[in-house]
Amino acid sequence: MMKRLLLVLMAFFIATASVSAQSAGEARIRQQIEAAAAGMRTMQCDFVQTKYLRMLNDRMVSRGRMYYQQRDKLRWEYTSPYSYAFVLNGPRVLISKGSRNDVINVNQSKFFKEIARIMMNSVVGKALNDRRDFKVALSSSAAEYVAVLYPQQKQMQQMFQKIVLHFSRQHAMVAKVELVEKRGDRTVIEMKNVKVNSPVNAKVFSVN
Repeated sequence: MMKRLLLVLMAFFIATASVSAQSAGEARIRQQIEAAAAGMRTMQCDFVQTKYLRMLNDRMVSRGRMYYQQRDKLRWEYTSPYSYAFVLNGPRVLISKGSRNDVINVNQSKFFKEIARIMMNSVVGKALNDRRDFKVALSSSAAEYVAVLYPQQKQMQQMFQKIVLHFSRQHAMVAKVELVEKRGDRTVIEMKNVKVNSPVNAKVFSVN
């Protein structure tokens, strides 16, 4: 579960800024997304995560809250139907499940270090021109920009066929992420009550 959660988090944060483009129109979209990411000092929101199971024709719904602060602080917390938190604060990671807390030094784990690098580079806009992680197909409608990301890294390819990102056209920020797995299962993460550059209590990033 831990590795799957980290890959979901990595995909979500790549969603904030990893759209590269070729045409003039796509370049303008990219610039808007890049500017929104660069100006984002903090972000907090509620999220609803729905997993659709192809074989069982069923779905599982989870809810939670996310907090981010430049440049290396993140809290992703599930509050329903279970309690589970992932906190990244600089070189340290806290994984909290029920009454159990585990602290990991990012620099001592190649996997965690790579996850942290991609997530944070994406949030601050550095991933815009890095094509080693994804190939991107970009389209737009009256209400949104849509980017379809095709994984290029082996670890991501083993899990996901593609990642579909839905950006609000008004704010150039991600509003929904769809993760389509190799076997056909699909996870949709929708952002609710998004606040950008509002104060965030430092305690939410505490790693003890």
